[in-house]
Amino acid sequence: MSRELSASQLFYGDVLGWTYRAAGLGDDFCVALTDGLPVAGIGALASSLQVAVSWTPYFAVADVDAAAARIRERGATVAVGPLAFHTGRAALATDPDGAAFGIWEGAVRSDWTVGRGSAPAWLELRTRDTSDAARFYSQVLGWAPEGEGDFTLVHEDDSAVLRQQGHVVAKIRGGAVQAMPDPQLRPRWHVYFRVPEVAESVAAATARGGVLVSPAEAAPALREATLRDPDGALFTVTSA
Repeated sequence: MSRELSASQLFYGDVLGWTYRAAGLGDDFCVALTDGLPVAGIGALASSLQVAVSWTPYFAVADVDAAAARIRERGATVAVGPLAFHTGRAALATDPDGAAFGIWEGAVRSDWTVGRGSAPAWLELRTRDTSDAARFYSQVLGWAPEGEGDFTLVHEDDSAVLRQQGHVVAKIRGGAVQAMPDPQLRPRWHVYFRVPEVAESVAAATARGGVLVSPAEAAPALREATLRDPDGALFTVTSA
């Protein structure tokens, strides 16, 4: 979600090399492309929906109404929707610790998933308690223990790893502090985008009004960097 579509397009076009096409959802939406393939969506609705400018993962579900009911039953919040679009229905929610995510019932590309091709490299939930979060998302989205489904969630040390047919899609890590004013430290979903050269993306971001959050200084051999776009949305670029 952004505040101004054209400004977001310019920023991410420079930083991540994206081009764009219409999303079929009105003038305030677009699909970002890498080499002609979809990466993510941008919707200039942050102000009208009164939500923070941020990157938010949407998870496909078979029935958005049933998933929304499961979210509410487990002490979480459905903040927006479900809303109808011409290709499906969606809702925006927050989990019990306040991390925002979306659910989507409708058309999806069968050849597109996080971590493959043009899609984001992976998603990471930074939350208060790994076990509690893993239990919530497993119950809401149908993630299964290892060996019991297409999407399996496995506990590894102090984190949990979501895999699709053995391929890493997302990670859940504990230690976030709900009351902290810094969004870096609060529970939230975080997105990683692959780029050819991290240092070049950092330079483009700062030239366009973005901020390098970590590490404190860019270096030519940098393999990963967390950035804040001009509206405050956090994301990480990685060459991994």
